[in-house]
Amino acid sequence: MELKRVVVTGLGAITPIGNDVESTWDNAVKGVSGAGPITHFDASLFKTQFACEVKNFNVAEHFDRKEVRKYDLYAQYALVAARQAVADAGLMPRELTTTAWV
Repeated sequence: MELKRVVVTGLGAITPIGNDVESTWDNAVKGVSGAGPITHFDASLFKTQFACEVKNFNVAEHFDRKEVRKYDLYAQYALVAARQAVADAGLMPRELTTTAWV
């Protein structure tokens, strides 16, 4: 079996404790919990009323209005995190990280 090497060239993250790698890491080190009341839907009929949701994610900062309708929320998170990773790797100028490029 031949071992293959993997090289991580850039990082990106959209998480319940931060919307980029730096804030996610800082909050993880501080022990910040991502758990909180469910806000993405009405959970009143469910036994559990809390979850670890992504907070303060402003989709308008990342996609234009027409693009937003094309992607589910999880896909928006993935695309933004991927954009962050590409920028972190130095493969895209940082000023383009907030504009749509998908």
